[in-house]
Amino acid sequence: MQNNHEFIAELNKILPKSQVLLNEPMKKHTTFKIGGPADFLVLPATVDEVVNVFRLIKKYQMPFTVLGNGSNVLVLDKGIRGVVVKFDDNMSYMKQVGADIVVGSGSLLKDVAKFALDFSLSGMEFAIGIPGSIGGAVFMNAGAYDGEISKIITAVTAVSLDGEVVRYHKDELEFGYRHSIFQSNHYVICEVELSLVRGDKKEIEAKMDDLTLRRESKQPLEMPSAGSTFKRPEGYFAGTLIEQTGLKGFKVGGAQISKKHAGFVVNADEATAQDVLNLIQEVQKMVFEKHGVKLHPEVRTIGE
Repeated sequence: MQNNHEFIAELNKILPKSQVLLNEPMKKHTTFKIGGPADFLVLPATVDEVVNVFRLIKKYQMPFTVLGNGSNVLVLDKGIRGVVVKFDDNMSYMKQVGADIVVGSGSLLKDVAKFALDFSLSGMEFAIGIPGSIGGAVFMNAGAYDGEISKIITAVTAVSLDGEVVRYHKDELEFGYRHSIFQSNHYVICEVELSLVRGDKKEIEAKMDDLTLRRESKQPLEMPSAGSTFKRPEGYFAGTLIEQTGLKGFKVGGAQISKKHAGFVVNADEATAQDVLNLIQEVQKMVFEKHGVKLHPEVRTIGE
């Protein structure tokens, strides 16, 4: 415990008090609106602050978790031990340089898409409806509607767990389906450089409006969720398999398969993380019994 007091004292020297929260309920910081408390929630605002935070984490040998917008995660009911470093509004700066834009990793994808639109830059349209931050999108190589973050990225500035700043060129990022190098090297994404192309503002806006409409008409955006719950199985669509199994609207506790799109688990009524896990298990079992296809969750589970 003494260790913790010293850690907090040092944290408060390098960050304003408003950026260090103790025993903070993670349901306030995830799109699922689920999750127990984090021992320490840290909200850095600059690359230098990230460097200093990780040097401190190393010095005190603290367990840590890195989060973006908290949109593709399920935080378990007992919460997260150690430090959660969350990239949010504090790290959401955006700069335009010709046809390139440089953004802090906490920037929301929809905000980056709108920023690109302001400068008549095309290439970010696909991301307008993806919930989440640009840092999380790089980590997962997020994509939708034939677009993918790997297609527009030129470089990423990241911080190692020793607090060393490294700039990765696109070729070094090992992008694959929902994969990047950061899933294996555990470096922390701080800043992202995107290369876009000049386009017609009205055309870009029309495409974004169309994608927004398509997403809103099909997806349960009015309810808390972590986005699409299952990875796409080879040769199938998870949502279609779940719907064909008769599970639309199926509920366990407060967690429910969305009535609007069966590929989404939603927090329908004060769901616990355990409700969501039990529901996922039931769905996996029933889909496998009916179709012989194994579904794997796309949502990351963290905490205890």
